[in-house]
Amino acid sequence: MNKTRYSLTDIGINLTDSVFDADRETVIQSAESAGVKRMLITGTTAAESEKAISLCQQHPNTLFCTAGVHPHYSKEFSPAIRDTLAALLKQPEVRAVGETGLDFNRNVSSPEQQIRAFEQQLELAAESGLPLFLHERDAHNKQIEMLRHARDHLHGGVAHCFTGSRKELYNYLDLDLYIGITGWICDERRGGELLGLVKDIPANRLMLETDAPYLIPRNLNPKPKSRRNLPAYLIHILEQVAQERACDPQELALQTEANCQRLFRFNQTKEEAGQ
Repeated sequence: MNKTRYSLTDIGINLTDSVFDADRETVIQSAESAGVKRMLITGTTAAESEKAISLCQQHPNTLFCTAGVHPHYSKEFSPAIRDTLAALLKQPEVRAVGETGLDFNRNVSSPEQQIRAFEQQLELAAESGLPLFLHERDAHNKQIEMLRHARDHLHGGVAHCFTGSRKELYNYLDLDLYIGITGWICDERRGGELLGLVKDIPANRLMLETDAPYLIPRNLNPKPKSRRNLPAYLIHILEQVAQERACDPQELALQTEANCQRLFRFNQTKEEAGQ
């Protein structure tokens, strides 16, 4: 693998996670050397979103972030948190609202709490003019219902870490959303259905992400000693997706970068983007 061949954006990395505290700068530098020139840090709470912005400010043009409240933390959502998010979404480093959505698998927060927090963040997306960075697990029907209801007021978004069914894929595509593919596609135990679906994603709707430090590609060769996923491994995900789609990985890299620019407008200020 030619580590300098591509120029990619990792649209989902949990770079504020404490597992990166000891070597965060090295992780960023290694990613850039591998061809991952830009990373979008995932905001999961108001506090984590603030940390992400601070980190982005130390690496302008390389790091950007989202700001939002993950469904697990919906129980913490309050008018004060909403006001904090509204202010954070005005920062130039922030390019999407999220990670937001519904997760009825673990119900760390109750479904009612999740729905209320998601409603508020849909409103924030409409108010800010920013796209959505969406999480969903075992809650697809309700999430699609809410997205359809709000659709006319939204400014696009991406179904982060998509691992769903064909019907779920087309539900998202029917809403003109982008689809984020992770190293899940490299997992022979769980990724079989996704391998069959990745060919059906329109090229202009496909994005790539690691979700690091989670979801390390299982078929890395040689296998790294650590089970921690890294943004540098996005190259491996790109090449796996290109293989399944029977396309040139360089062309796929260029297409996914064009998609990222279209949705997140990395090269524009918010004033230029009309926000």
